[in-house]
Amino acid sequence: MKRTLILLAGAFALSGAFAQASPVGLWRSIDDKTGEPKAEIRIVENAGVLSGRIEKTLKKDAKPTCEECRDERKGQPINGLEIIRGATKTAGQDVWEHGKILDPENGKEYTLRLAPIEGGQKLQVRGYIGPFFRTQTWVRVQ
Repeated sequence: MKRTLILLAGAFALSGAFAQASPVGLWRSIDDKTGEPKAEIRIVENAGVLSGRIEKTLKKDAKPTCEECRDERKGQPINGLEIIRGATKTAGQDVWEHGKILDPENGKEYTLRLAPIEGGQKLQVRGYIGPFFRTQTWVRVQ
């Protein structure tokens, strides 16, 4: 009986660890140039496709709306703005790709790659335009 309880507790602990190796959750974005926190972004999954919205800006000088956006998000409030669209999991890897990420500061959209690192406590976020890319490391909000 005691051994069964220990095994069950271990199984629950492992299932929690595996669940954390996903981009789904609340993340604090860190500016790759300044090291300062920029925003908190909630990533959700719907039918195997990820999307993400800014829940809260953390920069004191953040603009209230996305004036640089070039699509239906132009003029929309930054808080609540969808910045991640269409990322899907790459078969056999803990990587989500083929989506887009918006930088609301310049209005540009980039091809997206998300990869949980450090046991899912951090998220490597890479945006591409052609052969050029920029990478940020986001931190999971507990």
